[in-house]
Amino acid sequence: MKILITGGAGFIGSALVRHIINNSNHQVLNLDKLTYAGNLDSLQNISDSIQYTFIQEDICNKNALEKIINEFKPNKIIHLAAESHVDRSIDSASEFIQTNIIGTFTLLEAARKYISKNNVENFLFHHVSTDEVYGDLEGTTDLFTETTSYSPSSPYSASKASSDHLVRAWGRTYNLPYVITNCSNNYGPFHFPEKLIPHMILNALEGKPLPVYGDGLQIRDWLYVDDHAKALYKVATEGKSGETYNIGGHNEKRNIDVVKTICSILDELIDNKPKNIKSFHELITFVKDRPGHDLRYAIDPSKIKNQLGWTPEETFETGIKKTIVWYLENKTWWQRVMSGDYQLKRIGESNNE
Repeated sequence: MKILITGGAGFIGSALVRHIINNSNHQVLNLDKLTYAGNLDSLQNISDSIQYTFIQEDICNKNALEKIINEFKPNKIIHLAAESHVDRSIDSASEFIQTNIIGTFTLLEAARKYISKNNVENFLFHHVSTDEVYGDLEGTTDLFTETTSYSPSSPYSASKASSDHLVRAWGRTYNLPYVITNCSNNYGPFHFPEKLIPHMILNALEGKPLPVYGDGLQIRDWLYVDDHAKALYKVATEGKSGETYNIGGHNEKRNIDVVKTICSILDELIDNKPKNIKSFHELITFVKDRPGHDLRYAIDPSKIKNQLGWTPEETFETGIKKTIVWYLENKTWWQRVMSGDYQLKRIGESNNE
């Protein structure tokens, strides 16, 4: 098959690209704008594969998008390109509206026109979304299911909810074959340092404060990124058109406990601690909570387990240990991110820009 992946230089997208290239004979076209979170360093080990092609482009560029799709002729489009950081969406929502809503609309239209003019075997538009569209489970023991009502709390989750609705509308109105997946919080290697787990790991290694919002009692379900990549591939190749699949890790953890676990593992692995601290726990600092902070997310992944046979392989305990060890062993990757050097290789940019 030919699989077009948008956002394939991002955290989840690059994990999916690596998984497909390393475990199949499919051709993969990675289309990525290379915003700040897009990092081609994450794809170095497969970049020379004859199965792999990269194009730098914005999914909002209608003419370029239609040309790329018509020339590549994909059987599957897996749409991961998105602005994804809640804090950034609170500070400035415009890019989230543009990429997550307008970009998804532009991609849907390009896909619709493509299949209307071509006899495409087993075509599927796979839209990758988030559990944050469902809102907050505060005060309950409920789990998000595929039929949970949408109640987004942040500009980010509202933009993703909007894109989910667009995909379903294009399926209903134009008979576009589609699936939607809503996942819980991802973590693992190659994660951009602004997100909670890598941010805590790297701050700790530099002896910086570990800022925890509010009381740290917010609960998230954690999903190891390689498990997510396997689930996405399974849904794209075996999922039923018109269906939604929730992907979760069965790992509900309070944020403060995630941070404490990171500190404990680092205490175990590192003898020479920074700034003469005896334990990394000393760096934990509670800060003012962010606006509209949902207290609890939790996914029920029964449907994907029962219908497609997917279950996560990593527990949080095994996954977080692997993640921390990866950051300790791959300083070049994250140091290039922290310094900004990874951006110098971007297509069309010179070292002076």
